[in-house]
Amino acid sequence: MNYRVNRISEEIKKVISDLIKNELKDPRIAPLTSVTHVEVSRDLRHAKVYVSVYGTDDEKNSTIEALKRASGYLRKEVGSRIKTFYTPEIDIELDRSIETGIHIAKLIDDLKNGVENNDGNE
Repeated sequence: MNYRVNRISEEIKKVISDLIKNELKDPRIAPLTSVTHVEVSRDLRHAKVYVSVYGTDDEKNSTIEALKRASGYLRKEVGSRIKTFYTPEIDIELDRSIETGIHIAKLIDDLKNGVENNDGNE
């Protein structure tokens, strides 16, 4: 991917992370919410923001809904803080990669513990 697109993606990630942490006061947004990744289209008109939420499924859904409703504000703030010809449309997506990784690690640990427990029984 283009160096400029990568740099803008990282800047958008920093700005949106800061906005979620310090400026958005919506009670629906879970306290443990973080931006994990941002993908910006090559023409810089669209940005897909992946957000990880630690909490229940209801907390995840309400957080994503609140962030989607705030996408206009997020876009305006990104436009004022990052000077580009276009300010990208912000699309918020739930990132489940962290919880998937935790689940896989738990499965591996369970398998490893099962093998260790079975070694003494044979």
